[in-house]
Amino acid sequence: TCDTGDQQTTAAVQLKEAAATIVEGLRDVATHEGEDAAFECRLSQEAAQDAQWFLGDVPLQSNEMNEIRVQGTRHSLILRKVTLEDCGSISFKVGQHSSAA
Repeated sequence: TCDTGDQQTTAAVQLKEAAATIVEGLRDVATHEGEDAAFECRLSQEAAQDAQWFLGDVPLQSNEMNEIRVQGTRHSLILRKVTLEDCGSISFKVGQHSSAA
């Protein structure tokens, strides 16, 4: 606010949080049927609300077969007891950025 006595003007400052980017992408994993497969991505910042894991085109959620964790900037996916149907592309997307293995 600028006040000159008989006149006053006010302005506001607005900030937009920078979008998260992927700074460490996914790596391919080879394992045996019945074992777990673990994937990890590291982002540029912690507050990434739109991060999502995919198997092929199917979005994954944390459940008894898929464990999704977030620890700071590290996002991890563990596929439990993989089968031949789990073979394929795993991808991680955040905003306009993605990584696949």
